[in-house]
Amino acid sequence: MSGLSSIPVRVAADGDACHGNALAILHEVRHALERLISTGEATRIDLHALPFGAGDEAWLTALLGTGEVLATIEALGPTSVQETAIPGVWLVDYRNAEGQRLALHLEVTCIPGILRTQCRELDTAVATLDTRLSAATPGDSHPLS
Repeated sequence: MSGLSSIPVRVAADGDACHGNALAILHEVRHALERLISTGEATRIDLHALPFGAGDEAWLTALLGTGEVLATIEALGPTSVQETAIPGVWLVDYRNAEGQRLALHLEVTCIPGILRTQCRELDTAVATLDTRLSAATPGDSHPLS
């Protein structure tokens, strides 16, 4: 019999795990806010890439609170962009079509990157609007139907 059999084994669920990283993340957010104010530099913190359990996430999101803006983007699955109660701090939750989390970011910025118009899309903006205008008849309730 090996010595390993005498070591007690305990199985713990990770559902409410706290790895103690939420407080460090909040200090990082504070420094990121100072950088944003002084230089305009945005910061993205990838919470999904850290040892960050459900307990850490719950504690962090409770402390940050909820702001007034919530946007949902449908691109390869739902992505929610939630403003926190701290101006300039956004929680961005990326999910796939099955609803599984792909990434969870805190963005310290004036506007989260996923909400910005892609500059390459602006190249077609005028042509798209011109096409729609030429097809529209004043008074139509649904000009493109």
